[in-house]
Amino acid sequence: MIIKVPLLNIIVALTVMSLLLGRVAVLGFTSPAAGQAIVHAKPQSEAMSSYNDAVSRFKQVLQQRRTQIDSKQQLPDLPGQALYLARNSMLSAYKDLTDAFPSKIGRPNKFKIPPAYFDAENEPLLDEYANLFAIMQAPPANAQMSDTPFKDVVDLGIFFAETNGNQNIGNARSNTYKGSLQTGMSEDQVGQRKWSAIKGAIAAFDPALIARDAEEERRIGNLDHRFNHWTAVRDGLVNAHADVFLQIPVLAKALPNPIDQMKVFELIQIIPSPTKSALQSGNLLGYRVSEPVIMGYLRNNSIFTFGQVDRAKTSATFREILDAMWLFNDKFERASVKFDEIKSQRAN
Repeated sequence: MIIKVPLLNIIVALTVMSLLLGRVAVLGFTSPAAGQAIVHAKPQSEAMSSYNDAVSRFKQVLQQRRTQIDSKQQLPDLPGQALYLARNSMLSAYKDLTDAFPSKIGRPNKFKIPPAYFDAENEPLLDEYANLFAIMQAPPANAQMSDTPFKDVVDLGIFFAETNGNQNIGNARSNTYKGSLQTGMSEDQVGQRKWSAIKGAIAAFDPALIARDAEEERRIGNLDHRFNHWTAVRDGLVNAHADVFLQIPVLAKALPNPIDQMKVFELIQIIPSPTKSALQSGNLLGYRVSEPVIMGYLRNNSIFTFGQVDRAKTSATFREILDAMWLFNDKFERASVKFDEIKSQRAN
């Protein structure tokens, strides 16, 4: 049965906007779950040395890539990977340092990274990191931008996607994943087929959306759909999430915090099968994953990535996974604010 409500209502159900958004800060050592190996902190002198080396290495990689870009040198394949790994090593080494030497936990930082993982004095390094990625991931010359990118993704039922609202970007860490939702070619093609199967039903209650869709289809033609903002978000959304929409009431009941809701939809992109199984289990937050390959996917997406204690985890419940997704918090909180703006504009 088709529930005849605008697609916007999907995202409204997912993001019941409360200004009282909690922030998860993982500070120091927490008791490991049953079956987890206990990892002891490094000695202070070793932890300090490792951290200083990691900061030095991060600076070196940043400077190397900046020099290459400014002098228009040929960049290596996957030019962002070395930067990403060096950044992770710095955060990891600092977490090991604060585990060994808790007094090193300093002031909050503008990136809202838990202070146990990041020294605010190094904010300029992360600024340069972001600046370099913006250059390396610039959209191709034939990319088709949208004048209303935030409204588009709300209309289609998702917000901010993978890219902080940036359109049609490349990927400096992958030759496979591209576009506003960072999808592979096969994922985009599956999304196109799924969209074709449902758009007739959607046309019955949202003809304006279908008219916009037809316009963007004509615009992109036979080019890569991932580099038209509308079709990229549409195909990526339908590919990964179409069969999850009916579970939205369950999700909203289990996770009243809208940031947690957004994290679950992010996890559908990162680890789709376990996330869908967790949603169907009747115990979303208690559902545990332990397959090494799944834990590897999480670590590759900055979840249980930083420090010996985090990386030693061999399994995790979805509650633990959501709590460990603190690097996503700032993006989703900004999405919440932007969504409120769009809702207010529509109400006027």
